[in-house]
This record gives sequence, C-alpha cells and structure tokens, in this order.
Amino acid sequence: MNRIAVLLALTVGLALPATASRAAELVMFERPGCTWCARFNAEIAPIYGKTDESRAAPLRRIDLNSRLPADLAGIDPGPFTPTFVVVQEGREIGRIRGYPGDAFFFGLLDRILSNTGLEPKGS
Repeated sequence: MNRIAVLLALTVGLALPATASRAAELVMFERPGCTWCARFNAEIAPIYGKTDESRAAPLRRIDLNSRLPADLAGIDPGPFTPTFVVVQEGREIGRIRGYPGDAFFFGLLDRILSNTGLEPKGS
C-alpha cells in the first residue's frame, strides 16, 4: 500500500507543473471587413508563427460575430477591432487596442510579455 501512495504522489507531482502554468496565448478579436485586421493579416500574420513572441503566446483568432468560447467568458473584447489580448490561465494580462502597425506591434507585445514574466526566448 505504501508503494502505491508513493507512486501516486510522484505521478501527481510530475503532472502539476504542466497544468499549473498553462501557456499564454495572444487572442485576436476580429470582425469580417475590418480594415486594420486586414493590415495585420498582411503585415504580421504571415510571420507571427515563426517568432519568439509566438512561442511565448501563440495567436488565437476569435470572430466577434460568433459566440465567445467558454474559456474567454471573463474577457471583454472591447469595441475596437482588432483587439489583441494576452491571456494566461483564463485571465487577461495585457491588451493592445487596435493594430498600431508593424513598426509598433512587436514592441507593445514584448512589453506585455516581459512585464508578466513571459518574455520571448530570443529577447
């Protein structure tokens, strides 16, 4: 019986780090026909998945014409599109309202990530 208890404790202990700190994600709230969303799609979207920022906070797109997923129920998307919200463990940790252009986007995102301890690996 003691051996089973030790094995169970080890299994739970090994599983905790993976579930306790769920990865962050960059949630992009968007609408069809949004001009600034189209600019983001042209300037940033093609390269985002290859960046250190993407490894720290992968991009997740949410169409505001659809229902919000249950895991984002506590996040207010706001009135502007696009709105980018860094979410970790169901909690907002930073936001970029609108698309500021390719010259400023990564700087703003890096500031959010570094202020929360999610600094991109290459920074």
